Amino acid sequence: MVYVLTGASGSGKSEYAERLVCRLARERGITEKIYLATMERSPGNAARIARHRRQRAGRGFRTVEAPFGPADGVLGTGRERVILLECMSNLLANLVFSGGMPFGEARETILSRIGELTEQCLDLVIVTNEIFSDGNRYDGETAAYIRTLGEINCRLAAAADEFYEIVYSVPLCLKGERLPKKE
Repeated sequence: MVYVLTGASGSGKSEYAERLVCRLARERGITEKIYLATMERSPGNAARIARHRRQRAGRGFRTVEAPFGPADGVLGTGRERVILLECMSNLLANLVFSGGMPFGEARETILSRIGELTEQCLDLVIVTNEIFSDGNRYDGETAAYIRTLGEINCRLAAAADEFYEIVYSVPLCLKGERLPKKE
């Protein structure tokens, strides 16, 4: 199954996603939980990466750093795993701004890789950002980035079995079955 979680920065979506992955793995009797970390390492985000690592500590995640998406074969064989991809906005930014990929190609690459990931696990939880409602107008690459992320999010929401918006750490179910808020 595919679960997509969106929300504003600081909304609690990372914490909820991790709890969801742990719950899904426990219910299925799966021990392998993979955290696909898409944030590129830099001095400016070291504190955030450290905070996320502390948050996951003791939960049994295998972290795979994948700022441009997972490399072929890195996850291993079989499907007996739950994967958490965090986060879509970082992945798009990395492909376009660090990798030099055109927006349309990045969008299609991401969606293709998501399709491949669904074949490599029993459950896939995808975290993305809601960056569309600040009321500001942007030009150039920023507007193209926002538009492309919106297109990706729309396609993910349509394909998802369950879709949630996390607001102040409260999951609002927008599509699918409603899961309990806490473990």
